[in-house]
Amino acid sequence: MQNQHPPRHRRRRIGFAIGTPLALLAGGVLAYGTAFGVFGDAARPRAGAATVPADASAAVAAMQPGWNLGNSLDAVPDETAWGQPRTTKALLEKIRAQGFKSVRVPVTWSDHQGAAPGHTIDAAYLSRVKEVVDWALAEGLYVIIDVHHDSWQWTKGMATDHDKVLARFDATWTQIASTFRDAPAHLVFESINEPQFDHADAARKAELLDELNTVFHRIVRGSGGGNENRLLMLPTEVCTPDVKLMRHLAGTIKSLNDPRLIATVHYYGYWPFSVNNAGVTRFDATVEANLTKTFTDINDTFVDQGIPVVMGEYGLLGFDHGPGAVERGEMLKYFEAFGHAARTNKVTTTLWDNGAFYDRKALKWKDAGLFRQIRSSWTTRSGTASSATVFVPKSGAVKDSTLTLDPNGTAFKSLKQGTADLAKGRDYTLTGNKLTLKAAALTRLVGDRSPGVNATLQASFSTGVPWRIQVRTYEKPVQANAAGTSDAFPIPTRFQGDTLATMESAYADGSAAGPLDWTPYQQFNTAFAPDYAQNTIKLTPAYLKTLKDGQRAKLTFHFWSGTTTTYYVTRSGNTVTGSAS
Repeated sequence: MQNQHPPRHRRRRIGFAIGTPLALLAGGVLAYGTAFGVFGDAARPRAGAATVPADASAAVAAMQPGWNLGNSLDAVPDETAWGQPRTTKALLEKIRAQGFKSVRVPVTWSDHQGAAPGHTIDAAYLSRVKEVVDWALAEGLYVIIDVHHDSWQWTKGMATDHDKVLARFDATWTQIASTFRDAPAHLVFESINEPQFDHADAARKAELLDELNTVFHRIVRGSGGGNENRLLMLPTEVCTPDVKLMRHLAGTIKSLNDPRLIATVHYYGYWPFSVNNAGVTRFDATVEANLTKTFTDINDTFVDQGIPVVMGEYGLLGFDHGPGAVERGEMLKYFEAFGHAARTNKVTTTLWDNGAFYDRKALKWKDAGLFRQIRSSWTTRSGTASSATVFVPKSGAVKDSTLTLDPNGTAFKSLKQGTADLAKGRDYTLTGNKLTLKAAALTRLVGDRSPGVNATLQASFSTGVPWRIQVRTYEKPVQANAAGTSDAFPIPTRFQGDTLATMESAYADGSAAGPLDWTPYQQFNTAFAPDYAQNTIKLTPAYLKTLKDGQRAKLTFHFWSGTTTTYYVTRSGNTVTGSAS
């Protein structure tokens, strides 16, 4: 069904010339709120806040970089249910101070709505959303709000319950648009997060998404006030940056004939790398090619056609399952390349943070070095290397160790330990991009060769952040026999300075053993997880309960030093036994 929308050029007369772009009003953000008395000092941007550009592409460029307030107002059933504290004004002040220009505030409305036909949003919840939005606007941040987990809670049923879903979607956005109609122009509306549809083929899904996006556009534009000219974001199906899906969205945007529209997609990298399965542990050529192609496709489909893009979420999915899924050096390389690809393809990016990056209680980054790399990538390139670790065996002669530098267009400058320079020629050599640490220098750095990190070096380049190189002593890990249940099975493991990269799991016939049946390499932190403090590798119930009863599975643990160990597990009912031989 085709939806009609009101003429784009209709204006509400409130004391300024008809047709005056909202972005050109005082400060670009205040006129509507001041006129209607809705948005007062709480939403007033801090001194010096920039005017919202009249051109949508310029406005989107001004939103770079962005940050997500994830797992808060989108949490189900309430703001703190998923482990994050209540959002504070101080948090948003700190985020602004980190250099972010925009904040995406995901909002799930479903648990705060009444029944049909009105689907009235709870006044206290709506007030809470407005409070958080006001705080962010007051910091001079662009703010994006959406309809978030509602996408998988109720809008996904649109194919089989079309009229009820559409009525609720209409009611939801009618209330949001009314509440924020006079908000400053720095507030952006996103129709729906990661839209998905059950019981529909590809063609029908495309129709349903087109309908949601056009209904959203009609409701917001027809609600008057600042909403007549507000920036609006429209997603692809599931926010996937697939060329076919993006082309469909580009067609929708062009059909709406509205210059204040933005396309949005999400990107979490090449999936096996992002979660560490199928043996993809490194930011290799395949992973980089996937990243490069994705941004090229976004640019070709949207940006070069005059449609600005906000990548509403990005990161690595392994963060959702615990630490260590992606090795830190490989992760740094990913974020360095990601920032470069986004910058060169003119895509504004919004870091997905569900509490994994920024500690909202302590108000500081959990990994300051990682954030330095992300922040640096917004403006320049950094040099990296084939590895962030040099492994030195506990026994035997110490030998030269070579890393391959990837300058990324920069120039190598120096190699330091703390503030002290290592001597070129004596401590290391550089031949082309081959950086070789000399045996004598490594012998000095490892000292008595205690297992673990003995020294940390920094390779500096002409731009960007230095590349950190850990010098680590190791011995081959040792594992022991154990018994347990399918609910809990820790493998006793003396890591002896080494760190775990991945795990293979197969039956005697070579077939995969575990929840992933298409690859023997199971998923880090989902099927298994190292606990270095407790000297164990935990096999999870999700892994153990998929093992065939009575059939022994051979586990091959791959460590970052290049060492492997072999272990065997057998599940019999709820009992699990393990053997190192």
